[in-house]
Amino acid sequence: MKVLLYFEGEKILAKSGIGRALDHQKRALSSVGIDYTLDAECTDYDILHINTYGINSNNMVKKARKLGKKVIYHAHSTEEDFRNSFIGSNQLSPLVKKYLISLYSKADYLITPTPYSKELIKGYGITVPIASISNGIDLNRFERSNEKEKKFRDYFNVKTGQKVIICVGLYFERKGIIDFVELAKQFPEYRFIWFGHTPMYSIPRTIRTIVKEDHPKNVEFPGYIKGDIIEGAYSAADLFFFPSYEETEGIVILEALASRQQVLVRDIPVYKGWLQDKVNCYMGTTNEEFADLIEALIEDKIPNTCDSGYEVATQKSIERIGHDLKKIYEIVLNEKNIVRK
Repeated sequence: MKVLLYFEGEKILAKSGIGRALDHQKRALSSVGIDYTLDAECTDYDILHINTYGINSNNMVKKARKLGKKVIYHAHSTEEDFRNSFIGSNQLSPLVKKYLISLYSKADYLITPTPYSKELIKGYGITVPIASISNGIDLNRFERSNEKEKKFRDYFNVKTGQKVIICVGLYFERKGIIDFVELAKQFPEYRFIWFGHTPMYSIPRTIRTIVKEDHPKNVEFPGYIKGDIIEGAYSAADLFFFPSYEETEGIVILEALASRQQVLVRDIPVYKGWLQDKVNCYMGTTNEEFADLIEALIEDKIPNTCDSGYEVATQKSIERIGHDLKKIYEIVLNEKNIVRK
């Protein structure tokens, strides 16, 4: 078995969750001994496993069909998570939905990260079989490290006893960036650091203004940082606060859980079945609830859920994901097992 992993615009999307999903797929396949290639010109593969939905992605599907190859579409994207992102995203989202339906319907099988995103896509009327498989997490990479934590503290000049709250995400309203900044205003004694980057020309003016100038002194936007510093931040911070309104999974949450970090998220449907309030994380809905929880968690007034959160991450290790992907590949290669509904 040989798989062609195709990822259009890899350099552009490398800083996003989808970009990290590709890296996880490569590791997952290697962990179970599946041969793969990233060469789009390759023709001696058995399955095209495609991750993106640009024009070239569409052409790759057409090419694969002409070659008689099987096609698996990794449905990372939905209309719902396209909204409230780039300039004009809300106006374009109905067209994006139609385009996604057209693309996804051409596959032999769909893979999507969570049961929630699976139900969304089924709701589009797509009849292609769908499997829910997490994007996975590299547990070793996010194992707590004193050296990495020191690099983070040194880089940001974190003082002894200073409380730090972090988030990782693109500069999208959907990600809850406005709420993150509003809550920071209520806690001037804490540092709030938002890791991540999005080209300024692509996001609405309100978000550009927040990132560039309209935020309190205790909020920092250092941009996209990778390696030891961000990995040290995950474990050294006092809280990972992710107020996103819509996700298909949220790789950054898995990264925080794998770091044994305390996680606070918005109570949204995507977490149903794998995150549980007061068990492996804390959940809120309004800024008032978030404010109460932030203060209680930072000041140790309520129990932390770090150990239970880590157990969630272990269930989504890259090795486990490799076995899940292998099962789907085998089903697709044995086409008689595919039942279209």
